[in-house]
Amino acid sequence: MFKLQEVVKENPIIAAVREMSSLPAALQSRVSAIFLLCGEICSLGEAVVAAREAGKPIFLHIDLVEGLGRDKAAIKYLAQEVKPEGIITTRSHLIRQAKEYHLFTIQRIFVLDSLSLKTGIANVKETEPDAVECLPGIMPRVLRRLAGELSQPVIAGGLIRSREEIEDILAAGAVAVSLSEQTLWR
Repeated sequence: MFKLQEVVKENPIIAAVREMSSLPAALQSRVSAIFLLCGEICSLGEAVVAAREAGKPIFLHIDLVEGLGRDKAAIKYLAQEVKPEGIITTRSHLIRQAKEYHLFTIQRIFVLDSLSLKTGIANVKETEPDAVECLPGIMPRVLRRLAGELSQPVIAGGLIRSREEIEDILAAGAVAVSLSEQTLWR
């Protein structure tokens, strides 16, 4: 089974790739893993192969991939044909289905206020993904609470722009940060 903490131990930076044109930079960088937040169903296989050749686990945000349904058939296709390390989604039912196919699951939650934090924690406890990605990631107090209340590793993403912010986030209990800012991939 994939162990996120082992992968991010040396380097807690995960490249959040929003455009396929940024994938080569992520592959050549020193990031520990790749979150693919774009693409079309027909390009996923090539991206997964390229990531594997670069020695980087790749996770597909299935809510953002074009041409891919949000159902069990999509999960089955990914698991059997594309074979990424895992998936990212905001949808609890897709987390449960992906676990059936032994994909590593990352549930993305958006924390906008106290209610969304409470709801996010409850959803994660019910769904039991392998990891949680919290957006926006620049809230150390919220990350500290998530890390304290959840058994899953917490990844912070969104609005992170400096090394100092990364250090604060990691000190608050996140195991990694996902960044689209390529200057921080080094």
